Amino acid sequence: MSTPSAATPATPSPAGAAPAVAPAGAPVGGPGRGGSLGPVGLVLAGGVSVQFGAALAVTLMPRAGAFGVVTLRLLAAAVVLLVVCRPRLRGHSRTDWGTVVVFGLTMAAMNGLFYQAVDRIPLGPAVTLEVLGPLTLSVLASRRAINALWAALALAGVFLLGGGGFGSLDPVGIAFALSAGAMWAAYIVFSARTGRRFPQADGLALAMGVAALAFLPVGVAGAGAKLLDPTTVALGSAVAVLSSVLPYTLELLALRRLPASTFAILMSLEPALAATAGFLILNQTLALPEAAAIALVIVASMGAVRTQVGRGRGRKTVPEA
Repeated sequence: MSTPSAATPATPSPAGAAPAVAPAGAPVGGPGRGGSLGPVGLVLAGGVSVQFGAALAVTLMPRAGAFGVVTLRLLAAAVVLLVVCRPRLRGHSRTDWGTVVVFGLTMAAMNGLFYQAVDRIPLGPAVTLEVLGPLTLSVLASRRAINALWAALALAGVFLLGGGGFGSLDPVGIAFALSAGAMWAAYIVFSARTGRRFPQADGLALAMGVAALAFLPVGVAGAGAKLLDPTTVALGSAVAVLSSVLPYTLELLALRRLPASTFAILMSLEPALAATAGFLILNQTLALPEAAAIALVIVASMGAVRTQVGRGRGRKTVPEA
């Protein structure tokens, strides 16, 4: 979803990126080749968890509505993270708290907008439109032309996965999905900043508490007593763990070691993972264009990863000043 004032950034990073940090004089790239690939695995594991959570959330929406699902998801996630992390409340600067509050409000907005979108348009197109936010961030944040190429390739894939056009969809649902994408890009930026300012997942736990409190009045107004149904609460808690606790924690850890540009391109795997989950869990067959779209997105993501690994190796070959 970091200790570190004593650590020294290895290299200037794009705006919002989480720089690789290491003690002064230590090798930048980490131990061995696996050090550069670890955060990629965290991102992929988080994406798989999100898709299982999304499938469960679809079954919950008729019981609690879109606002109710978001409320239960944020509340349960906040309780789990605050109990597990037990974040320290003292000793943080005003800037630290400002970062956490904005991060929490961003998460609340991202979730609320996305579930409003999937309440109006199918999940696949909604995810495809939402991922345009991280893709845009990857182009704006990157300082290398090659990342623009990977972003363009991934963009072609997500549009192909969406059927090549969205003219038949509810325009309000499209607007919600695009707005959720903008919040997703902001989430990437503030997740990285939070990870640098707070140890472990403390910042994430505090931000989730902010998100839950901010969205609670909306959920109560939209779902009312449905939020107290034991079955609904149990399902909402499962959605929270799969869609919030696990992926946000994994992404926060990954953002400490990946630039925002590379992370944002990896987010283009989300539509591909959603289509794969639909095939495995919901028996939804993949047409040839959808399979081609998945291939494009995977190639773009692999290219972004190899670019990042190459940069890490190049920095290790530079002698210390």
